[in-house]
Amino acid sequence: MSDEMRVKLDRTLCDGFGICAKHAPEYFSLDDWGYAVLVGDGNIPEQDRDAVQRALLDCPVHAIIRIGERRPDPTPIAPLREPDLEKLKTEDNEAEWGFTR
Repeated sequence: MSDEMRVKLDRTLCDGFGICAKHAPEYFSLDDWGYAVLVGDGNIPEQDRDAVQRALLDCPVHAIIRIGERRPDPTPIAPLREPDLEKLKTEDNEAEWGFTR
């Protein structure tokens, strides 16, 4: 892990809880309406990493994002299985899986 971490703040997600400003006031302040504002360029030195990490983890709406993280989960999506149209049951409104209306 490098000596610095980088974060960004997605202000469109912020709901104004102010937890980030409580944990790391050097890096997060609140605007006139109570929403968070990132102070500085988002580069966090080693000595302040714990406070900013706590702010990131405690944000109820996940508005603080560590740059370099991948969101959402990169798990590949399995391709859809197409039904075999030759064997598709259509009598009496019965679908391939046995559902009826």
